[in-house]
Amino acid sequence: MEKVKPKKALGQHFLTDESVAARIAATIDCSPQLPVVEVGPGMGMLTKYLLQAGRDVTVVELDTESVDYLEQNYPALSGHIVSGDFLRLDLTEFADADGHLCVIGNYPYNISSQIFFHVLEYKDAVTLCSGMLQREVAERIAAPEGSRTRGILSVLLQAWYDVEYLFTVSEGVFNPPPKVKSGVIRLQRNSVTDLGCDERLFKTVVKTTFGQRRKTIRNSLKSLLPAGAQLPEHELLGKRPEQLSVAQFIELTNLVSSLRK
Repeated sequence: MEKVKPKKALGQHFLTDESVAARIAATIDCSPQLPVVEVGPGMGMLTKYLLQAGRDVTVVELDTESVDYLEQNYPALSGHIVSGDFLRLDLTEFADADGHLCVIGNYPYNISSQIFFHVLEYKDAVTLCSGMLQREVAERIAAPEGSRTRGILSVLLQAWYDVEYLFTVSEGVFNPPPKVKSGVIRLQRNSVTDLGCDERLFKTVVKTTFGQRRKTIRNSLKSLLPAGAQLPEHELLGKRPEQLSVAQFIELTNLVSSLRK
């Protein structure tokens, strides 16, 4: 079968550099026993290194042409090719006996943020997640408090994962070359099992403050309070969301919660 033609509508940029593919595959070597779900394998550039490492790999591919290519060229994947949308999958179906798995991929730029939000929904199952995405998004996910690039995903993911920005990948190692550089990150599940606040309200506080990031936190949080409720004097309320750590967002969440009772 001829090579698959990249489809712009699916955000496909096929990796062509063997050494980069090998480096990305190696980012999950720290958990060698976990089953692996690879997102958007395309023609299997990353897949083959995962298979060579003896990993239990399931690939998830939306592009039917790529699925056909994988079926014909990677017999080792027989029974482990899911033709469908990763964002609709119940990831627990791919976990080991202890309920754990890892996720990896050369993620399509156009849905990379959605992929990580989906991983977050399965945070108790996905204990390791790595892969390549647009460098700007990768840097944002890994951004510490105080960084201008810090955003919603930074805080929500860092609440449950230790996040590392690993390395940058140039435009020239893809077909077709993207217009921006790519970045490889790794998320490893931390030991947190309970945030110490209402998790749903925590998400709302994070999304509300970053949704109005030019305002101080005091002003953006007013919309979450019942009529007549007043925020007390508190040092965090005069800051902007990118300045806050996960622990400080938890503190804010508990403050808002106390005023909503």
